[in-house]
Amino acid sequence: MPGYNSSEYGSTTFQQKVWLALRTIPAGTTKTYGQLAMQLGKPTAYRAVGAANTLNPVAIVLPCHRVIGADTSLTGYAGGLQRKHWLLQHETRKI
Repeated sequence: MPGYNSSEYGSTTFQQKVWLALRTIPAGTTKTYGQLAMQLGKPTAYRAVGAANTLNPVAIVLPCHRVIGADTSLTGYAGGLQRKHWLLQHETRKI
């Protein structure tokens, strides 16, 4: 990430990869934790993807709210599930 200093957050290489992968999820769409793990070439690391999302230092820039549960439910979001729902709804509105 340009201008990003991973040592400032004490992040691991895997966490950085997850955070970069979040940027590939287009606004108004979602991916499951498993899909993101598959994208990273680590299909069984869906829990680690979730843990990395929890530590996301810039949640609006790296849109972790676009990651959902395998059953398409809204799960885990530091800002609360209501805010996650609002953000996803806001991104799908037509202007």
